[in-house]
Amino acid sequence: MEGDITLGLKYIGAGLATLGMFGAAIGVGNIFASFLDAAMRNPSAAPQQTGNLFIGMALSEALGILSFLVAVLILFVV
Repeated sequence: MEGDITLGLKYIGAGLATLGMFGAAIGVGNIFASFLDAAMRNPSAAPQQTGNLFIGMALSEALGILSFLVAVLILFVV
């Protein structure tokens, strides 16, 4: 009986850990939307900001991958 409860709580914890992936998806969408908005307002400044765009995207995706890693660790290690 006690093993069933801890197994269920493990699945709930892994599911909650994956919510970070949802936040990363929203963050990447906001980054690209802001870049496109700024590029349409000032097209000559867009090439200088492309590096910042990809750095922001990479950092946001890294947080999503980290939350996925935490969920996998909860499921298979704990």
